[in-house]
Amino acid sequence: MTSAHSPLAFAFGVLGNIVSFIVFLAPVPTFYRVYKKKSTEGFQSIPYIFALFSATIWIYYASLKSDEMLLITINGFGCVIETIYIAMYITYAPKKARVNTLRLLLLVNLGGFCLILLLSHFLTQGPTRVKVLGWVCVAFSVSVFAAPLSIMRLVIRTKSVEFMPFSLSFFLTLSAIMWLFYGLLLKDLYVAAPNILGFSFGVVQMILYAVYRNKKTVLVDEKKLAEHKTADDIVKQINIMVLPSPEVQVQVKEEAVSPARVDSSDESSRDHEQNVHDQQREHVPQPCHVDAQGADLISKQVPVLVQCEV
Repeated sequence: MTSAHSPLAFAFGVLGNIVSFIVFLAPVPTFYRVYKKKSTEGFQSIPYIFALFSATIWIYYASLKSDEMLLITINGFGCVIETIYIAMYITYAPKKARVNTLRLLLLVNLGGFCLILLLSHFLTQGPTRVKVLGWVCVAFSVSVFAAPLSIMRLVIRTKSVEFMPFSLSFFLTLSAIMWLFYGLLLKDLYVAAPNILGFSFGVVQMILYAVYRNKKTVLVDEKKLAEHKTADDIVKQINIMVLPSPEVQVQVKEEAVSPARVDSSDESSRDHEQNVHDQQREHVPQPCHVDAQGADLISKQVPVLVQCEV
């Protein structure tokens, strides 16, 4: 057992289990929301499918070694919790998403794992089999650790950490540190190597959080309505400052928008339109009410043009 060979490695392995346990539970609020709303709301199942596959491969790898029982315990829990997530997703996802998820699940988790199992069993043996499986584990772990790159790019572009929660980034970094030292103390390159990358990405996320933590997402919809029923319509460009609830505090700039077509015989309409242009003015910040659908679109970074009555 690990504890007999290296008490320090065993300690890091236990700590790694504890931190990874917390990380595996991170999506619980998301799936509680799915359960309450009976809808997946556009969430993707791909991360959970590949997390399940990764945990399965690590169990297979650890089972071939005599001193890495702690890898089996945490990845066994990972298999259970990821299976629950996927089952909930399939239950509440739209038909098309449900079918795609089932196809990917069968292709990756059943077909992919069986292929690796058969090839490693019949084409390799002994230490060679461990090496081949080790590099397969490294490849999938690297792909999992590389996933936050898209989030980091989003943070830099929006100058906001709204979509990169500090707690998740912190625990992912801490988990990488624990498993890095666990692999180094056991002289297991395949455990240590991907966690070097995980630690590096974690440090970058911490730096980004420190730089952008006090800034909020700013979304400005610069599109104007192409056509209005009357020249009295006034469109207000909304500069969103915070996104805590369906009632969004905004700064409002009143801007007159001309109709796409104005009857040439209607001289009074043109005169009235000119008056509106001449009376453009700045309003003090005031709350505009956004319905739940609009707030959901805003939270997903979809520009929303909000019209408020003058």
